[in-house]
Amino acid sequence: MRLVVARCQVDYAGRLTAHLPMAPRVLMIKADGSVLVHSDGGSYKPLNWMSPPCALREGTTEDGQVEWTVTGKTDDTLRILIEEVLHESSHDLGVDPGLQKDGVEKHLQELLAEHPATLAAGLTLVRREFPTAIGPVDLMCRDAEGLSVAVEIKRRGEIDGVEQLTRYLELLNRDPLLTGKGSVRGIFAAQAIKPQARVLAEDRGITCAVVDYDALRGMDDDAEHRLF
Repeated sequence: MRLVVARCQVDYAGRLTAHLPMAPRVLMIKADGSVLVHSDGGSYKPLNWMSPPCALREGTTEDGQVEWTVTGKTDDTLRILIEEVLHESSHDLGVDPGLQKDGVEKHLQELLAEHPATLAAGLTLVRREFPTAIGPVDLMCRDAEGLSVAVEIKRRGEIDGVEQLTRYLELLNRDPLLTGKGSVRGIFAAQAIKPQARVLAEDRGITCAVVDYDALRGMDDDAEHRLF
């Protein structure tokens, strides 16, 4: 990961246009190819960003200022004009082990791995903790038509979880072994899903599934106590 703290101006052109006037900001270039522009506010959300795959070209303007041009997969562009670099560093973070689940969330993942059809009819498990370069997908499944389905599981479904699944899907859909029959789709599963998270998920083509933890535990108990 490359981190640059700089006074910069940022202009985005694509489905819409956006302008950030000259000010100190953090520029983050991640190993997955994404480029993010952060300020000292706004919590975790960047002011502007470009999702991978994208291309970063560094150059200079006619008057000698440093200029970055980031081109996205749909030819949208992020133009970053740098007036002054205050700090720059690079760090090799290696492969992230992924978010560690708490007890209930971990058990929920185990139960859904045993009963994937409770999320969608015909869904079967391929693998738990399916590895990617940015962390493991909770469940990788296959639907009744043979298409790959990535499942992200949370106790409480919030926007962060939708963003996490979106990043996984962007990466998985570049794998020809998974997309041979069609695009990898996503299911966002949780005991409760906030309205804002549901709207964002559905806007991105992600299916939301509200999970009844007690009912799943009951299914598991029945399996443990039956004779045949």
